Amino acid sequence: MQLKAQVQLKNLNTLNLNAIASHYVQINHPDEVIAALAFAEQQHLNVLVLSGGSNVLLPQQVQALVMHLNIQGIEVLSEDENTITVKVGAGQVWHDFVLYSTQQQWFGLQNLALIPGLVGASPVQNIGAYGVEAGEFIESVQVYDRELKQFDSISAQDCHFAYRHSIFKDHPNRYIIVSVTFKLLKQAELKLNYGDLKQAVGDTLTAENLQNQVIQIRQSKLPDPKEFPNVGSFFKNPILAQVEFDKITQQFPNIPHYPQANSSVKVAAGWLIDQAGWKGKQLGSVGMFHKQALVLVNYAEATLADVQNTYQAVQSDVKQKFSILLEPEPVLYSEQGLIQAHSG
Repeated sequence: MQLKAQVQLKNLNTLNLNAIASHYVQINHPDEVIAALAFAEQQHLNVLVLSGGSNVLLPQQVQALVMHLNIQGIEVLSEDENTITVKVGAGQVWHDFVLYSTQQQWFGLQNLALIPGLVGASPVQNIGAYGVEAGEFIESVQVYDRELKQFDSISAQDCHFAYRHSIFKDHPNRYIIVSVTFKLLKQAELKLNYGDLKQAVGDTLTAENLQNQVIQIRQSKLPDPKEFPNVGSFFKNPILAQVEFDKITQQFPNIPHYPQANSSVKVAAGWLIDQAGWKGKQLGSVGMFHKQALVLVNYAEATLADVQNTYQAVQSDVKQKFSILLEPEPVLYSEQGLIQAHSG
């Protein structure tokens, strides 16, 4: 374990925000988690666990120990006639794992291709796209429990997966994820009932084609973070009660929507932002992407304050037009390395 001081995190967060960590360590093995936590306790430092940096908003100074997860490995644990169970290190790149699973004829994750970030972050917000969520294929999550001071394995049922949510969001400072165990299918069951995916796939009903079409659709709509620094979808799609949705459709009958459980309705945040006039609009060095209004882009040397000014302006305009307060997806950190609530 190699501790470093005053480390620039600009290349470790996909929004490309300048952020200097007072203390930094890369974690390559689960055992190093214990040593790093001991150092943080000795130095009276908070711990900021950094994965792929694709879902975080960092301040310019982080007075904390930034623990960067880089645990690698894909291990087959068991298989039967219909499924295969694999344990994947938290530091594996998510998209690379999805491609590898398809190559191995392991099925289920193809709809989640090209989502940025690392495997260890996938359970935290239960990443999802095109009608599939990671939690559907997670069997368990291996963690270091900071409260009990021991390694543990949390079953999928106990992870309390929901839309962009899990137990790891409820207890953000308790668990450090070191690996994720997936149970994948040996026979492809294609999910094509979301957006323009069915038309894109056409008559070639294979997992490989599904994956390729997902990649092409995402590339056509979403900017490459290396060219246009971003965190992917910046806001969650609001989930409304049926009575609230019915009220909105009286004025906006064409609003894209997706029925959910318990008679609730998910509506498209990107459409709301577009209708509020923010698609392709900039406020200083930060704006909403011209091809996809849901994506906030750092066009220059934006600071966290610049980002906050822009997304709060978007929230304000959407709320004024639709009476809906959009909720940001990225995790916001304070200068002390602690998660803090978004204002808006």
